[in-house]
Amino acid sequence: MKTLSKLRAKICIGGLLFALLPVHILGQAASSTSADKPAAAQASPAAVSPAKDGAKAKQPSREDKRRAVKLFFDATKLFKKEQFEEAMRGYQKAAALDPSNANYALAAEVARSHAVTALIQAAAKDRFRRDAPAERADLIHALELDPRNIQVTEHLHELGADAAPSQSSLPYEKAANLVAEAVPFAHPAGAHTFHLHSSQRQVIQDVFKAYGLDATLDEGIRGLLIRLDLDDASFDQAMEALRLLTHTFWVPLDVHRVLVAADTRANRDQFQRLELETIYLQGLTQSELSGIGVMARDVFNAQRTTINQAARSMTLRAPEKSLNAFNSTVRELLDGRSQVLLQVQMFQLARTNNHNTGILPPQSVSAFNVYTEEQAILNANQSLVQQIISSGLAAPGDTLAILGILLASGQVSNSLLTSGVALFGGGLTASALAPGSVTANLNLNSSDSRELEDIQLRLGDGDAGTVRSGTRYPIQTASFSGLSGSASSIPGLTGAGASGSLTSLLSSLTSSVPNVPQIEYQDLGLTLKTTANVMRNSEVALTIDMKMTALSGTSINGNPVLSNQAYSGVITLKQGEGAILISNLNKQESRAISGVPGPSEIPGLNDVTEKNTQTSVATLLIVITPHVVRGTQAAGHSPMMWVDRASPSASQP
Repeated sequence: MKTLSKLRAKICIGGLLFALLPVHILGQAASSTSADKPAAAQASPAAVSPAKDGAKAKQPSREDKRRAVKLFFDATKLFKKEQFEEAMRGYQKAAALDPSNANYALAAEVARSHAVTALIQAAAKDRFRRDAPAERADLIHALELDPRNIQVTEHLHELGADAAPSQSSLPYEKAANLVAEAVPFAHPAGAHTFHLHSSQRQVIQDVFKAYGLDATLDEGIRGLLIRLDLDDASFDQAMEALRLLTHTFWVPLDVHRVLVAADTRANRDQFQRLELETIYLQGLTQSELSGIGVMARDVFNAQRTTINQAARSMTLRAPEKSLNAFNSTVRELLDGRSQVLLQVQMFQLARTNNHNTGILPPQSVSAFNVYTEEQAILNANQSLVQQIISSGLAAPGDTLAILGILLASGQVSNSLLTSGVALFGGGLTASALAPGSVTANLNLNSSDSRELEDIQLRLGDGDAGTVRSGTRYPIQTASFSGLSGSASSIPGLTGAGASGSLTSLLSSLTSSVPNVPQIEYQDLGLTLKTTANVMRNSEVALTIDMKMTALSGTSINGNPVLSNQAYSGVITLKQGEGAILISNLNKQESRAISGVPGPSEIPGLNDVTEKNTQTSVATLLIVITPHVVRGTQAAGHSPMMWVDRASPSASQP
């Protein structure tokens, strides 16, 4: 019984432990989750977005986590292949599946940065190739990926600045300021046919009534019989026919009524409506402003003209047609000439190569008698020989040992004995051969230089401009000297008070003849002269005169000889179209072979001997691109305008 009771007690304790185990595990999981969170996430309540009902955010499932990990690895492979946009999308999908892992979002931002950088670099290449549409597309795509990127915005500003010179602008769009509006009147539309035979007054009223207008006639219009036959005539055609047939003119009173009077000077001054307009002419002098006022009164019959010299303005009262003609004339006068912006880019490429390879064999062999050379060394160093013998280093008759000690101690040097020799013979006839040194060369010197000059030149239509690039070289053209060797009198030196220390200076001045050189500076380098002429179709005709001057390396009578290359021609270009001028400044190549005569000339063996090859190439590339920044003339010709001094408004107000 006791055993059974103990067994029941153990079973109860085990069941209790199994019941409490899940609670303990959940508590540990909760504590570990809170411990794994960053302190900033726990402290900031904004990092948690609770639902409206207060429930916690849904945690990603295991399946979503697996898919996120797979997407992350796939995107990393794309990132290594420099497919940054595809990698960014993969990272963003992984972050959407598992928002709890912050690494996914960070990886997406890194991929976005690399993608934007790659697009900026592609836009820079397109800019160098002058492919503006491709550059714009790359920058817009980069801005879509990162709208707040400052570098992309700056590149877009540069693209806009490049496009600005190609846009022509008119400085005088319209310099008129209307004080009050004219009577609102719209010419009736439609066409009508007339076959009338009646008095002038009746015909005029019938024609205006056909177009829906009520005509009020002046008493000066007579009642003569006239005949009018018109087929499918518009309003303007009918009015012109009435003016020629009845010698009248008309002015609008309102939208539906007009006044018709006889075409006389008194009636025009009484009934014709005058428009008031103020034109501002800034930048003109008083005489120029007065000349325009005289033109308005005498040519366009604007008798009521007031000039304000202080405000540089002019107020006119005249019919609308006269004001339109005057404005068009003043606009063309103030526009002046067109202006062209020439962009001159000069690319200078220089390359120098120097190859020195091969083996230089001995160029000379020396033969000498050994006994004679030994005796010469011993006789020249008797004191040293006695010191060696007295110190017991060598016996008196052992000349070979004494000679070896002298050479080893460094007190005596001999180029024939210190280098390798070949002995032959014996006794007094023992001789030796001393070959020269053998040199092995393996040398390569290469230099490349690239120089870019970007010059902008603004010219008026028909004006000439000059661009110079280079140096000014002084050349002595003449010299002047006195006929006698007497120097000028210097107070204190040639006069009283000359000291003995200045005697040598005085003698040098009196013995020498003063020589004054005359120097002329010569422009070396590139001289580019161009004249721009703007055509009516907005094309630009460039007259180019290019000259390149350099030193040839020789001289005559002490004066250097100059080499010249020149080009002259006329090129017609469109706006933004570049003309390329290429010139080879110089090209030099030299080759030297050093070796033994005979073997150095045999094919195959001459590759072993020393070869020194020097190559120098210089190329100049000039690109000229015109931009019309101020165009004042339209294509074709301006429309003709008719101003009648007697009837300035013709048949219309």
